Amino acid sequence: MPDTVGAPDLLRPRGSNQVGMRQFNERVVLQALRVHGSLPKADLARLTGLSAQTIGLITARLEEDQLVVKQSRVRGRIGQPSVPLALNPDGAFAIGIKIGRRGCEWLLIDFAARVREQHALSYAFPDARKLLPAVARHIQQLRDGLGPLASRTAGVGLAAPFQLGGWHRMLGVSQAQSELWNKMDLGAEIQARTDLPVSFARDTAAACVAELVSGRGHDLKSFLYIFVDTFVGGGLVVNSHLHTGVHGNAGALASLPLQPARAGEAGTQLISEASLWELEQGYRSAGLDATAAYDERALQPPFASATQAWLTRAAPALAHAIASGTAVLDLGHVVMDGSMSRALLDALLAQTRVALERCNWEGLWRPQLHGGKAGARASALGGAMLPLHASFAPDHDVFLKAA
Repeated sequence: MPDTVGAPDLLRPRGSNQVGMRQFNERVVLQALRVHGSLPKADLARLTGLSAQTIGLITARLEEDQLVVKQSRVRGRIGQPSVPLALNPDGAFAIGIKIGRRGCEWLLIDFAARVREQHALSYAFPDARKLLPAVARHIQQLRDGLGPLASRTAGVGLAAPFQLGGWHRMLGVSQAQSELWNKMDLGAEIQARTDLPVSFARDTAAACVAELVSGRGHDLKSFLYIFVDTFVGGGLVVNSHLHTGVHGNAGALASLPLQPARAGEAGTQLISEASLWELEQGYRSAGLDATAAYDERALQPPFASATQAWLTRAAPALAHAIASGTAVLDLGHVVMDGSMSRALLDALLAQTRVALERCNWEGLWRPQLHGGKAGARASALGGAMLPLHASFAPDHDVFLKAA
């Protein structure tokens, strides 16, 4: 059977009627509204296992705190008209930051996880002396833009590679630049520049969080997540929880071997076949603008031929990664997304499905491959969800605790 769950049971939070559980029960109700959308009190009681009286007390407090709002009465059913409750978008805000090898992105999201404002900065490789002050300025700018609601900012979620300076020879970056980033405590550097609490997550794990909360995670209980960025990476969702591993690095697909290592050779990794870095190199070799890898030009002349050559290499490599992951994890679903245009993602999905047909599945059950819904801004969006989750969700283990 497919490894899915129906909407009524998805991420069902359970409350307690015991005295002393006020804050936890409030968070359970907020999580139910976040997952299922607007609900009347009777449905909230049924979903959470809380009594109608407890739900009445909790929702009254949440209304008073401006975290939930009443919607229009629903008429036409048997009995009294019901009044659905929903999250108040202005109830809280969070800032998400993605610091990547090719650019930085800032998002402001509201309590309903809608993007209110967005800024981006592109570069060949980040210069810490310029980027860190710019990060601080944009955080303050987004916060100031809220005016009187600025006090409702829950925090900052930072998404970045664990080793931003990794693979420096491939990137053409000096060892000094590489070591600067690899030795830096990036979360602490950002925290020193704002009085808001800062949460840190690996960039592709943050993207996986966005997919789990506002994308395919609404339908799929467990899945391997692949995000094709400048480098390729991923995450692992098991039973609607992000599994991070011993070092917070579960799903780090860039390092996945594509062939056995031989004497004197380190062996090929997925990063060298399925990353947008490789597509950039194809454009450079043809005298074309490498930044087209991240926008609609990728499938248009004169870029299309280099793009097709990249797809021909990337799709089998990704299929190999999926087959390898399936052999270890036995998951029924794989979700793939990336920082490319939706048209290029669709082409990559199509060719990867063809490559999966050619894999040897003897002894395995082939998983279903799905396109992600969060898109190119998934890492920044997932980062922004971290402080909202820390402040308002009941389950501290749904997302991640990485060192």
